Amino acid sequence: MPHLTMADGVRLYYEETGRGTPIVFVHEFAADYRTWEPQLRFFSRSHRCITFSQRGYPPSDIPEKPEMYSQDIARNDVLGVMDALKIDKAHVVGHSMGAYTALHVGLNQPQRCLSVTAAGCGWGSTPDPAQRDAMKAMAAETGKMFLEETMASSAAKYADAPMRQTHKHKDPRGWAEFARMLAEHSPLGHGLTMYNLQLKRPTLWEMEEQLKALSIPLLVVVGDEDFPCLDGSLFLKRTVPTAALLVVPRSGHTITSEEPAIFNAALADLFSAVESGRWMSHRPAS
Repeated sequence: MPHLTMADGVRLYYEETGRGTPIVFVHEFAADYRTWEPQLRFFSRSHRCITFSQRGYPPSDIPEKPEMYSQDIARNDVLGVMDALKIDKAHVVGHSMGAYTALHVGLNQPQRCLSVTAAGCGWGSTPDPAQRDAMKAMAAETGKMFLEETMASSAAKYADAPMRQTHKHKDPRGWAEFARMLAEHSPLGHGLTMYNLQLKRPTLWEMEEQLKALSIPLLVVVGDEDFPCLDGSLFLKRTVPTAALLVVPRSGHTITSEEPAIFNAALADLFSAVESGRWMSHRPAS
C-alpha cells in the first residue's frame, strides 16, 4: 500500500490518479481517503488527483501521543504530501475539518495554492463566547465518546447527526456507505483528533485579519440545512476578497457525496476560471 512519510515519521496512506494540474483533496472528521471517490472519478479525466487519509485514520498511521495532532500539524501534512509527490502548486479542496486545514494551507503557504475550496466549513466557529464554550464542551464530549465507546457505537451516533439527515433520507444507500466507512475508523485516532485538532483550532472569526488579506481564489460551498456551517460560510464570503459562495438547497453537511454532481460542477467552474486567469476578486485585499 502506498504511504508517504512526514517529517515526524508518521506515514500517510495516499492514492493518486490522472494527469494534469494537481488537485489535493483533504477529508472531513468523519471520512477518509475514500470519501473523494466521486471527485476522483470525475476530475482524474483532466487533472492529477491526490487523496489521502489524515493521521489517525487507517490505513495511515495512528499516533498514540496527543501532541502529534493539531491544526498546524494537519496543515503541514498537506504540504508534506505535496512535497513528497513533488507538487509545487495545487488546487487544495477541503471538506469540514479538511476545509479548515485547506484554509490554513492557503493562509500560511499561498504560493503553494492555485485555489482553495472550503466545503461545509464553520462547525464550532462562532464569535459568541457562550456559544463557543458550548461547542468546545460538545467537542470534548464527542472526543470522550470515541475514546470510551466502541467504534461501531460512536460511528452510529455520529453518522446520524442532525446535519446529516438530508443525506440519510435523500440517498439512503449513499448514507449507509458513509456510515459503514466511518465505523471502520480508529476510535483512538478520532478521539485524539477531536481533542487536539477540532477542539483547539482557532475560530474563523479569530482568523479574520488573515482572511481579509487572502488573495488566492476561494470557493465556499455549504448545504442550506448544514446549520452549524452556514454562519461560518457567510463569514468567509463577507471577509475574503476572492471568495465565491455556493449554497446548495435542501442539502446537509456531507455535501461532497450527498450532491456530487453539483459539487463537481462548482469545482470544474472554479478550476477553469483559475487556470484561464478569469477568477474575479470584486474587492481589494485589506
